[in-house]
This record gives sequence, C-alpha cells and structure tokens, in this order.
Amino acid sequence: MGEMSGGEVVAKMLSLEKVDTLFGIIDGTYFGFYSSLQKYGIELISPRHETSAAHMAGSYARVTGKLGVCMASNGPGVANILPGLVVEEGEGNRVLVITSARRTGIMYPDRGGTYQCFDQVGVISKMAKWSEAVPSFERIPEMLRTALRKCYEGRPGVVHLDIPENILNTKVKCDLRFWEPNEYRVTEWPGASEQQLDRAVDLLVHAEFPLIQAGSGVVHSQAYEELEMVANLLQSMVTTSWAARGAMSEKNPLMIPMVHIQTNNKARNEADVVLVLGSRLGETDWWGKAPYWNAAQKMIQVDLDPSILGANKPAEVVIQADVKKFLSQLYEKLLKRKHEISIENRKAKIDRILVDKEKNRAKLDEHLKDFAIPMNPAHVPSICQEVFPQDSIKVLDGGNTVIWSNFYYQVDQPGSVISTYKFGMLGAGIGQALGAAAANRNRPVCCIIGDGAMGFHPQEIETAVRNNLQIIFVVMVDKQWGMVKMNQQFALKPIKTVLKKSLSAEETINADLGDIQFDKLAESMGAYGEYVNDPKELKAALQRALQTGKCAVLHVDVDPVKHMWAPGLKYFKDMHAEPKGK
Repeated sequence: MGEMSGGEVVAKMLSLEKVDTLFGIIDGTYFGFYSSLQKYGIELISPRHETSAAHMAGSYARVTGKLGVCMASNGPGVANILPGLVVEEGEGNRVLVITSARRTGIMYPDRGGTYQCFDQVGVISKMAKWSEAVPSFERIPEMLRTALRKCYEGRPGVVHLDIPENILNTKVKCDLRFWEPNEYRVTEWPGASEQQLDRAVDLLVHAEFPLIQAGSGVVHSQAYEELEMVANLLQSMVTTSWAARGAMSEKNPLMIPMVHIQTNNKARNEADVVLVLGSRLGETDWWGKAPYWNAAQKMIQVDLDPSILGANKPAEVVIQADVKKFLSQLYEKLLKRKHEISIENRKAKIDRILVDKEKNRAKLDEHLKDFAIPMNPAHVPSICQEVFPQDSIKVLDGGNTVIWSNFYYQVDQPGSVISTYKFGMLGAGIGQALGAAAANRNRPVCCIIGDGAMGFHPQEIETAVRNNLQIIFVVMVDKQWGMVKMNQQFALKPIKTVLKKSLSAEETINADLGDIQFDKLAESMGAYGEYVNDPKELKAALQRALQTGKCAVLHVDVDPVKHMWAPGLKYFKDMHAEPKGK
C-alpha cells in the first residue's frame, strides 16, 4: 500500500485516457495535481488567462479528435474560465475541465464569508453537459470515471469535475486499481442497424438529386475521408453548416462552401433527398425550413445525440450513430448498388449549380482588383491562402473580419478551420490558435483576427513566445466596432448611410476605437512584429514572419469603410429572421 494525493490519482487516470497535454494556470490549491503531471507524461501549457485555457483545450480537441483538458483554481480562476466554457459547450468541443475548490467543511455549502468561494458546480452545471463536486478522496476514481463517460456520451461538450483543495493535495495511504477506459466507458462508437442502412441506401440510390448536409459531427468524428468517398460515389453535392466549414476539401467541385449562400439555397431546394450528418440544422441553417430548403424533400438524419434527431426538420429516417462509422457502413452498402445510381442525371444538375457558383466567385473576386491604401480587406485572407502551407490551421476571429476571411479563403485541407461559428465570441481565436499550435508544433498556425477581438487577450502573445508556438496573428485593423457601427448607422441615419457609406464618429455611439500598435506590442513580448497597409507588400511581410520560425504579429491597416461593408451582410441579417415555410 502506497501513498497518493488526490491530484496524483487524477493525473494517473488521465494518462490512461492518453491525455498528453493540459491547459491551465498553476495555483497552490491543486499543487498535488499539476506537480504529478510530468510523472505521467502530461505537458502543462499555461496561458495568461483561464478563459484562454478553455479555448486552448477546445481547439486542441477539435484538431486532434482527442479529449481536451483544462484546469482552473477555486474562486477567481473558475470565474475567469466561465466565458470559455460557455463557448466550448456551444461549439460542441470535447472538453474536460477540472477545478479546485476550498476545503471540505467550509463550502458546499459556504459557511458564510468563505474566502474565494462561490457555487462553482451550481454555476457550471447550467452551461455544461455535467458538473459535480467530489466529496472525498475515496470517490475520486468513481466520479472521474463518470466524468470521462459523460465526455464521450452524445454530442461533445464541456464536462466539469470540482475537487476540494484538501482532497487534491493531501496524500492518503491507498491501494487503488486503475481501470482501463474500455472497462468503464464506450470506446467503440455506435453505428446504424442493417434496417436503417437499407432504408437510407434505398432513398439515396433512387433519389433524383441527393444532397449531403455536413455539420460539426463530421469534424468531431474526423470523418473527412469517408464523407468525400460517399459524396463522390453518389455524385451528391455537399453543403455544410458554418461550423462545419472544411468538412470536405473545397477543391472538390461537389463541395459548395457556405460563402456561396444563394448557390447553397439553390442546391438545397433542388434536393429531393438530404442526408444530414451531425448537424442540428440550427438558426444559421434557417432551421432547415423553406424557402431556404425544399419543404417536400425527405431527410435522413444521423447524430450521436438523439435529442437532435427530427428536432427542427421532420426526418424520414433517424439514426443515432457516430458519423464516421455510419459513413463507412453506408459506403460499403452503396458500393454493392452502385449500378443503380443514375449519375448522368445528377451531373446535369451539378453542372448548372457549378455555373452559378463560379458566377458568384467572379463577382466576389472583383474586390481583389482594388489595390488602394489602406487595403481592401479581401486581400488579407487571399494572400494568406497563397503564403501558408495548405495544411496550416486557420483560426478566424472577429465580426466583419471573420466574414471577409470566410469569403476569401478556400479550405483545401479538411478540418483546417477553427472559429466560434455558433457563439461568435470575440477574442476566443487567440486561445484557439494556441491550442491548435500545441497540437501541431511542426506547422505554423494562421490567425486572422480583428483589432477589436485582438484587444480581448493580447497578452497571450507572450504565451505563444514562451511555449515556442509558431502562430502568425494577422490583425485587421479598422479602429472601430465595424459590424455594430454598420447597424447603428442604418438605425440612426439610413439614407445618409446608403449615400455616404459611413457616418462620422460623432454621428454614432461609442463605435470607434483608439490606436494600438499591435506590431510594437508583439515586439515588447518577444514576438516578431511588422506593420503593413499596402496589399502589394503583404505577401512579403507574411513570408518574413514565417521565416522567423516563431510567433509573429502583423498589424494590417484595412480601409474602415470597405471593411464595414462586408460581403453577404443581407444574408447574415436574414439568418436571424424566422423562415416563413413550414
């Protein structure tokens, strides 16, 4: 019988789950935990703010398909991590957060006046899949196993385990048997039944024009290859939710990126059968309703979370299964009936839709002919596309910055885009870039971010420098809250806004920002910094940043009026209106 602290028990159990990286800021209340990490082969990467730790864990999970783990200390540390947990739960990233709490006997409930104490479990339980507090050393293994089970149940999200400081830090004589993951949770994902597969195959084979709608479930299950194989075999066009951008390479002509909004709507209305994979068909998908979707089409819906099945659009076939496993099963079934698929009829419709897509692309690319100074925002993502390796992770953050980036960056490598498409959280991209870089130390990460968003957590530049993470932050600077400013202008003076394109600062309400020299700020923290305002100089600046081999920040001045008039604004506004169809 040996001695172990509660923290060491947690570290040992995480190592059996193949956790090799953990994100958090050190604190004495869980010394027994983080001091044991190295012993079990787990690297601790510390940001400057706990919210960043949550985003690091979320993007790490999204990129690798593994469990992302973060930690926070009782009271202020937990309060700091809350915004990040809200976002990671919303985005559906598989994150386990471990928090310390004040010692047993003075909280749960608070005796009254307990220092750095609040109802951590009560608060987090409102935003996470599961949240509980460990009452004793003896219950750590059982409750951590439950937490890990919850991490792999249904739709991915945030799971929380709260452990008092005395339980984490005190060594106890014990003789514990550590279970392997397959002894306490599902390690093989569920698939579809033969009957479900036969019904799905019948619909897809006999469809005149089938469509695949890919959601984040494709990303979480890393089902990129399987999706493309099924799409190619069926000659089915693929659309995605915004959050699943990059579920399939956009080099494939069957892929219709969401930036071609009208083309997406046209394809969705042409489809008589739609296969929905790991998507909730939420608000930004117009709930799957007409006139954006064909109200008469038959739907096959596949999701790990049964509560999503048939929730927003009636389904002909509902299948609770892992997307990757389902697509593998489906492909094998379809191969046997390949001769029944009428490819020529489908190709004729595909060709018409591709013509529409190319017309839209040509219209968008007119912006790239504008070489004025300060630059048209379209140049930033377009030139980043040229310079960065194809397999580099792209992190997009901001309001209009994200819109411009999406419209002018083609996703060639599946699974290479990260943003907060569900939550739209400014500043999250900084931590996401850190997590993505920690998961892929052999390739640079490109983070295109607005100056408003960069202002939320600029201190994390030092985190990248300290941990040798090569992230190139490309800050699009317009010195305004552009998306909100546009709405204000139309609300206050719509006619003048249309005629003049922009109002003066005194005609809007707190919509303008002061100057931050982000390149100089980066240099003060040991990163490479450079200022650019000419589109003809951006490519060379990016190449210089990459050649340093370290974290870099490019301060890129963009035209504030052009930046505000981002493409597709009408459609983004329409997304918040309830469709009229049934």
